[in-house]
Amino acid sequence: MRTGAIVPAGLLVLCGCAVGPNYARPSAPVPPAFKEPPPPGQRPEDWKAAEPGDHAARGKWWEIFGDPDLDALEQQVEEANQDLARAEAAYRAARAVARGARADLFPTVTGSVAVTRAHGSGRASAASPASGGTGQSATTTVYQVPFDLSWEADVFGRIRRNLEANVAGAQASAADLEAVRLSLHAELAADWFQLHGLDAEKQLLDTEVAGDTRALQLTRNRHDQGVVSGVDVAQAETQLETTRVQATDAQIARAQLEHAIAILVGQPPAGLSIPPAPIGHTPPAIPLELPSELLERRPDVAAAERQVAAANAQVGVATAAFFPRFLLSASAGFQSGTLAGLFSLPNRFWSIGPSIVETLFTGGKRRAAVEQARASYDVAVAEYRQGVLGAFQEVEDGLAATRILAEEADQEAVAVAAAERLLALARNRYQGGITTYLEVVTAQNAALANERAAVDLLTRRMTASVGLVKALGGGWDASTLPAPGAVLSRGGARTAAHGPDDER
Repeated sequence: MRTGAIVPAGLLVLCGCAVGPNYARPSAPVPPAFKEPPPPGQRPEDWKAAEPGDHAARGKWWEIFGDPDLDALEQQVEEANQDLARAEAAYRAARAVARGARADLFPTVTGSVAVTRAHGSGRASAASPASGGTGQSATTTVYQVPFDLSWEADVFGRIRRNLEANVAGAQASAADLEAVRLSLHAELAADWFQLHGLDAEKQLLDTEVAGDTRALQLTRNRHDQGVVSGVDVAQAETQLETTRVQATDAQIARAQLEHAIAILVGQPPAGLSIPPAPIGHTPPAIPLELPSELLERRPDVAAAERQVAAANAQVGVATAAFFPRFLLSASAGFQSGTLAGLFSLPNRFWSIGPSIVETLFTGGKRRAAVEQARASYDVAVAEYRQGVLGAFQEVEDGLAATRILAEEADQEAVAVAAAERLLALARNRYQGGITTYLEVVTAQNAALANERAAVDLLTRRMTASVGLVKALGGGWDASTLPAPGAVLSRGGARTAAHGPDDER
């Protein structure tokens, strides 16, 4: 018994090492500054490392747009969106896998109850001295209550590396959950502004239809008085009906956007109706941070980095296959031929003993597994670095869009004012009998086109702001990823993934 206790203790001392490479975050290309200049109203020196007290949006970033109706819909995404529910369930599954991997560090104990009846032949009984040579058959009953223990001493870290890989995989799943959450909230905000941009365009077209209707009646009156020809009446009718068609056509895209918003908030399209309201927002100022901070602010980049950590640990798991496994098995219990005395002290039994298992030949299978694990690690590193590059591209695209669209909006405002002056002059010339109605139609088309372009630019600026917030991570931070202790705990998965956990 003393030897049986010393051997496991010696194996525990050896459990300090773990084969395979220790993890270090791979390098990634990070520029010292963004290529695009800062948005209007900001200076490059305003870009700084993020701090907890920054006034940039954290968590509910959509509140910077100041729209209570949008805020209410965004909250419904948290409560009812099925893509988010699926990602949250995937994270819970990943946590369960990690806890299952941790269980391999502990012994496995099984217990059973068995009753065995055996009948021996008469010849066997006669030939056996124990039978007394009677030649009569015997029936025996044996009662057993055994307990078995098996445990693998993780001498070379196979189990710990596997646990490390699964914990990193669960953390990657938590980051994926946050990436899905960010994407869904951004999609809803973009759809919301596009829908109300269409409302503004529809309002503009309805106003134009009303004006064209009055113009048509005026032209008919002038025709009845013999002032203008029927050509002017036909042109006025054409202008009116063309504008009506455009106003009707805008309803198709609006209906589709309304249906998409309903799905995002977890409702059937018939269950959501959004009252028409023209877009009445201007793009908010979005504080920026240094490029180096972006890697900590993007959940998709954090997920890719955690996948690299998991792949690195799998290299250790594959390497451990070259080393022997140290196993300990023990058995104890009670055995008796009568049920009454089964649990008496003389009927007890036990056994304990260690064993070493080594695979001697696999035809190169273990070496191939290590090569595969290393290649998978290289794939994860490449995906991580590509994700970093993609993140910087999205931020640069967002900065360029906000800057250029702001310049374009200023230019379009000048064009709208000029088109309105042209339309006023054309109408005055027509009413004075100087020109035909064709000049009015041409001026109307130019004014309407510029006014619709101005509405479209405002919509694009709002959606570009949403895209920039998303590209910057929406206020998320890698420090909110669940720590290994939170991953392996039995606490709520949603809390651990969405914010700092007390178990950290």
